[in-house]
Amino acid sequence: MTARTRTFRMLAAGAAVLLGAAACSGGGREKTDEADSGGGNAAGSSGFTIAFITHETPGDTFWDKVKNGAQQAAKDTGVTLKYSNDPEAPKQAVLIQNAVDSKVNGIATTLVTPDALAGSVKAATDAGIPVVGFNSGLDQYQKLGALMYFGSDETLAGTTAGKRLAEQGAKHPLCVIQQTGSVALEARCAGVKSAVPGTENIQVNGADDAAVTTTLQSKLTQDKSIDAIVTLGAPQALDAIKAKEQAGSEAKLVTFDLNEQAAQEIKDGNIVFSIDQQPYVQGYMAVTSLYLNLKNGNDIGGGKAVLTGPSFVDTSNIEKIIPFTKNNTR
Repeated sequence: MTARTRTFRMLAAGAAVLLGAAACSGGGREKTDEADSGGGNAAGSSGFTIAFITHETPGDTFWDKVKNGAQQAAKDTGVTLKYSNDPEAPKQAVLIQNAVDSKVNGIATTLVTPDALAGSVKAATDAGIPVVGFNSGLDQYQKLGALMYFGSDETLAGTTAGKRLAEQGAKHPLCVIQQTGSVALEARCAGVKSAVPGTENIQVNGADDAAVTTTLQSKLTQDKSIDAIVTLGAPQALDAIKAKEQAGSEAKLVTFDLNEQAAQEIKDGNIVFSIDQQPYVQGYMAVTSLYLNLKNGNDIGGGKAVLTGPSFVDTSNIEKIIPFTKNNTR
């Protein structure tokens, strides 16, 4: 067992314990979750308000799972949750600054474009507001001043995916990046390339599924040497299936992340495997960790990031996973 594996297992175990403990404890679009929809404590009963800020692109089902986890944690802990999002880095920075100005008790935010967000995160920490990073920014969260981090090791995830593809004979994977400037997406493709040097990146507009399909269909038609496609989000995987059909490509398809449709495609054999970062856990733990920090001074992870992935989903475990995708928690 490697040191990395030991660290991952200990952190994962610690996160699982704290999930149980929390469940038992007494600019942009903004939504305040103040309704008690069954179970947990009354909304707002803790007296804490937490801003939950992401770079969500409208229509991306991935973020539904993140929000579901955050909302469940808010119910379990009696936190008032304020959700807002914007895929444009300067606007996300404004959302963080708005949260600081409104004097929330804590901020959970993705750090997908750390340089652009550094100033607003510093404003939060200067104001004494604890910040937790999640989903993106594994290598930058401590430098920015965030106390804790919950997410996947994207370089490790990409490298592991690349090794799996190499074992299956892939020589020329096409890695599909759907958002410009995302350190997480770039790390995934870099990881794949480290295992399969022939990996080629292609940029697409993840907010336009039709454009993604057209771009991939054109590339696959033009270059028949592409023998694998690595999409970095489940919606893009569904676009890639259409592109493969239109181009007559036999390239293997794998994807990062999961949704109900992608899970069915794994079951049907159209996607070989998914590299899942467990977004529900990211949302749940980001809120829960802030609650525990505010309530009891807890610092989860022992000064290191708590990894929620990579977790692989393929034909060996898809039957178990599908019901959770239908619940929009996996």
